[in-house]
Amino acid sequence: MTVNLRARLARAPLATAAVACLLSLAAFWVAQRAANVTMLDLSVYRAEGETVLAGGDLYAMRATSANLQTTYPPFAALLFTPLTLLGVPEMRTVATAGNLLLLVALVRLSLRLVRPEAPARALWTTALWAAAVLVWCEPVWTTLRYGQINLLIAVAVLWDFTRRAGHRWAGVGTGLATAVKLTPGLFVVLMLAVGLLGLRRDGGRGGDWLRRSALATGVFVLVTAASAVALPYDSRNFWTRMIFETSRVGRKEETANQSLNGVLARLLHTTDPGVWWLVAALLVGGAGLAVAVLAALRGDRPVAVVACGVTALLVSPISWSHHWVWCVPALVLLAVRARPVWTAGVGLVFGSFALWWVPHAPAPVRLELHQNPGQMLLSGLYTLVGLGLLAAFALKLRREGGAGGDGTAIGPPAGSADDRVRLPAQGRHDPAGAAGGQALAKE
Repeated sequence: MTVNLRARLARAPLATAAVACLLSLAAFWVAQRAANVTMLDLSVYRAEGETVLAGGDLYAMRATSANLQTTYPPFAALLFTPLTLLGVPEMRTVATAGNLLLLVALVRLSLRLVRPEAPARALWTTALWAAAVLVWCEPVWTTLRYGQINLLIAVAVLWDFTRRAGHRWAGVGTGLATAVKLTPGLFVVLMLAVGLLGLRRDGGRGGDWLRRSALATGVFVLVTAASAVALPYDSRNFWTRMIFETSRVGRKEETANQSLNGVLARLLHTTDPGVWWLVAALLVGGAGLAVAVLAALRGDRPVAVVACGVTALLVSPISWSHHWVWCVPALVLLAVRARPVWTAGVGLVFGSFALWWVPHAPAPVRLELHQNPGQMLLSGLYTLVGLGLLAAFALKLRREGGAGGDGTAIGPPAGSADDRVRLPAQGRHDPAGAAGGQALAKE
C-alpha cells in the first residue's frame, strides 16, 4: 500500500501537467470552432493533392473562395495527396489534432535542445505545462486557424538538431523540410558553415556537422528529383519560373507579413521596397547567420538554432505571422536563460495578437500603406523582437569572447555553469535555472 501511494505521488506532477495540457488544448479546440475557423490553407493543400492525382497543372490551380494558388515545391503536393482520402470535416479534425500533438512535440524538442542533460520525466512535465500556455500564442493560433504546416516543419528541423553526435539520420528532417518549404534551407547552410570551420578546430565534430549537411542536401536532392520524375512539367515550371514569383504568396505590405520586407513596405508606404529590402536582407542575413555559426562553434547549439530560425524569418520575402512558430523554441530558451521580465515581454508580444490591432483589410484595399508611426510599430513587433534577439545573442557571444573564450569548442561546453542547471523534476521552481552562467540579459 505504501509503495503504491508513493508511486502515485511520484506520478502526480506529470499526471497533473498532462491533465492541464489536455484541458487547455481542448479549450483551444472549442475556441477555434467557436471562431468558425476556415482552415483555408488546408483546403489548398487538399486541392493540390487532387490536382496531382488528376494530372492537372499544379501552378495554374486556384482553390477556395480566396482564389489561392500553389506556392510550395511539387514534392509538397505529392505529400498532400493522402488528404484526398478524407472528407473535409474529417480532414480538419485530423489536421487540428495532429497540429496540437506537433505543438507538444515542438515544446519537448525545444526543451531537449536547451537542456539535453535533464531527466526525461522532467522534460515531459515541463513540456506539457508549457504547451498548455503556448498553444494560445498568435503564431500557433493562426497556424491551426489556417491548417498550416509550420509546426511540422519546425519539428522536423529541431529533431535533427537534438540528435546526438554521429546519429545516422540527423539531417534527414531538415532535408525533407527544405524540400517542402525552401526557407529551412538556411539550416543546411548553417550545418555546412559550422562543419567547414570546425574542421580546423575539432575535426571529429566538424565532420559530424558536414555529414549532417551532406545528408540534408542529399535528401533534398533525392526527393526533389523523385518529384521531377513524378511531376516533370510542374517541377520544371516551379524551378524555372514560380520560385521567382514571390507575388504568388501574397502582398508584401500586409500586416501578417512579419519579415523585413513587410516592415519596409509599410514603413515606406509602398507595395515593393525593392533594393531597400535586398540591402536589409543581405545585412541581416549575413549578421544573423554569423551569430548562429559562432554560437555553434562555441558549443551553444540552442542559440545557434534559434538565431538561424529567426534569421530565415527576417530575410524571407514573406514571413506570415503563423510562420513565427519559432517563437516556441525562442521562448523556451529565454525562459531557461534570461530574466523573467524579458521572457514575459517577448511572450506578451506573441500572445497579445497586437499586430492585428492596426487597420488591415484584404485585397484590393491597402490600409497598411497608410499606417501612422504607432500602427507601424505594432504591425512590426515580430520583426523587432527577431532583430532584438539577434542583437542580444551577438552581445552575449562578444562578451563571452572578451572574457577569454577562444571559440574553439563546437560541442556543449563541458563543465559550464549552464550544464549544471536542471529542469525542475517535480514541476517546482528551480532557483538554479535563473543563475545559468550563460543568461542572456544578466551579463
